[in-house]
Amino acid sequence: SIERPPGDTAGCTFCHTSSEERCSTCHQRHQFDPKVARRAEQCKTCHWGKDHRDWEAYDIGLHGVVYQVNKWKPEQFDFSKKLSDADYVGPTCQYCHMRGGHHNVQRFGTVYTSMGMSMADRGAPIWNEKRDRWVSVCDDCHSPRFAREQLQALDEAVKDAGLKYRETFKVAEDLLVDGVLDPMPKDLCPDWSGQHLWSLKIGAYHDGEAYGGKTGESGEFRMSNCTDVERLCFESVGYFQTYIYKGMAHGSWNDATYSDGSFGMDRWLVNVKQNASRARRLATSEKKVGITWQPEEFWKNSEWLDELTGRYIVKNH
Repeated sequence: SIERPPGDTAGCTFCHTSSEERCSTCHQRHQFDPKVARRAEQCKTCHWGKDHRDWEAYDIGLHGVVYQVNKWKPEQFDFSKKLSDADYVGPTCQYCHMRGGHHNVQRFGTVYTSMGMSMADRGAPIWNEKRDRWVSVCDDCHSPRFAREQLQALDEAVKDAGLKYRETFKVAEDLLVDGVLDPMPKDLCPDWSGQHLWSLKIGAYHDGEAYGGKTGESGEFRMSNCTDVERLCFESVGYFQTYIYKGMAHGSWNDATYSDGSFGMDRWLVNVKQNASRARRLATSEKKVGITWQPEEFWKNSEWLDELTGRYIVKNH
């Protein structure tokens, strides 16, 4: 979204600039009361939404329901106590992620690989310490075996999601390589770096000029000014796979399955395949009747695209 004008990304910049790394984001300016900072709602300002669905996953999960029902009862949730001494009937965000008042929130995640979207060998030694730490929090209320079973269930859900994610991207990649993606990268307004790289060529995963740019150059995910197929690919991994990971990690089975989790990935995979089938049939028909299709001008130039960062960079610098 970095390519879009500031008015469009107000929701991004509120958290990713002004709020990050400030004590007052959680402790509230002019109040700065630890009792306030210990309530789960403090995390809600930033940690919610399609691509980082933490609050929703917690709120509608088993733990969140316990919290919402009991949070006004001091005998169930005594927020005057330090986290290390807390005697809560259920966990809050802070109880699990800031155990004992530790302010590195990611310390109690399971694996830090792009919010669970990247494939990783979760049994590798590098992750063992983090996973043991995760279990050590759960076993305050559950048995260690139960906690490890939940981790295994999360692993299996992420693996299944990864299969759908890779298949979805492969369909889009084949369209691009075969030259039937409409529009192709060269037909678009340049990305925020001023390049015409394919938006799904992230990192150096794909080499070759078919993707635009030079070998090893990286594209950027686009939510706008891209084909419907690319947008569906982005939403499949950026939204639905995140729902699955966050849902499983927070005990929200509904998120992981129904609310655009695994069912959402299924739908978007079928949509991408349908789009690909239509594009190939259309390209075959055009070739037979001798039509040379030219992409619509709006992909490159319009009042709206004048506001995009990439166009501004190319025009002025």
